Amino acid sequence: MLNPTWLKTFVTLIDTGHFTKTADKLFMTQPGVSQHIKKLEETCGHPLIERHNKSFEITEAGKIVYQYATELESQQQQMLMSLNQDDPCAGSITLSCSGSLALLLYPHLLDLQCKCPLLITHLEAAPHHKILADVINGDIDSGIVTREPSDPRVDSQRIGQEPLCLMLPKQYATDSLTEETLKQIGLIRHPDAEHYLSLFFSRCGEQALETININLLPIKGYINQLSQILLPVAKGHGFTVLPRSAFETFAEKDSIALYQPNIEVVETLYLLTKRHRKLPARFETVKQVITQQLNQ
Repeated sequence: MLNPTWLKTFVTLIDTGHFTKTADKLFMTQPGVSQHIKKLEETCGHPLIERHNKSFEITEAGKIVYQYATELESQQQQMLMSLNQDDPCAGSITLSCSGSLALLLYPHLLDLQCKCPLLITHLEAAPHHKILADVINGDIDSGIVTREPSDPRVDSQRIGQEPLCLMLPKQYATDSLTEETLKQIGLIRHPDAEHYLSLFFSRCGEQALETININLLPIKGYINQLSQILLPVAKGHGFTVLPRSAFETFAEKDSIALYQPNIEVVETLYLLTKRHRKLPARFETVKQVITQQLNQ
């Protein structure tokens, strides 16, 4: 790599056209300027100026080096200027959350991008353990999870709540559920089914549901694609439990009944960021949109 000090001396020499003026401008001696130019020529392997007594002419090789040096200086100035700019409506933000939340949030993040075309959100659906690991490793700027981590390497902030809903085919709509009814309908399993069922049954405030052994519920189907989980429910083939956001984004929601328990079951949502990492102003812009949607 060419010595940046030599390059600066060379550019100044070409701009001033005089060794003495260059020395004065750079607070150097004239022999020091000559030494910088000589070392730069030796490194490049070509003469950069042709000396004629007290004057000189730049060579073709010198013109190439001069152009390179001025472009390098310009790039450096732009870089330094960009460090001082923290535009809340420009740049990129990486965010991870559950699949159901991604379906809910993505349209609103696109609306934000329509208002701020230079603000780009990279949204990924991922499980809890991956979100936590990616925040800690700095692979993503932030993540949303339903369980507050105790890891000292992350900061967590309560950002909202998401209701869990037990969803039934429309023909099974009822004000009171029993274990027998659920066994008759059957369960549509998915990767988080057991977790959501356990939460719903334990927090819904209904003794008839609290005592259900979820392992004894007959399985009517299994699907791991979030956008497809409610399809068999809509067609009358089983029930399942998912965050309400999955229901809200489902096209055939009119064919599904939401069971209303004695106590609404909700999961608290936490926004994770890496501890001691200062995020840019655009993160607050995205965060405001997310918070607004999760607290409507």
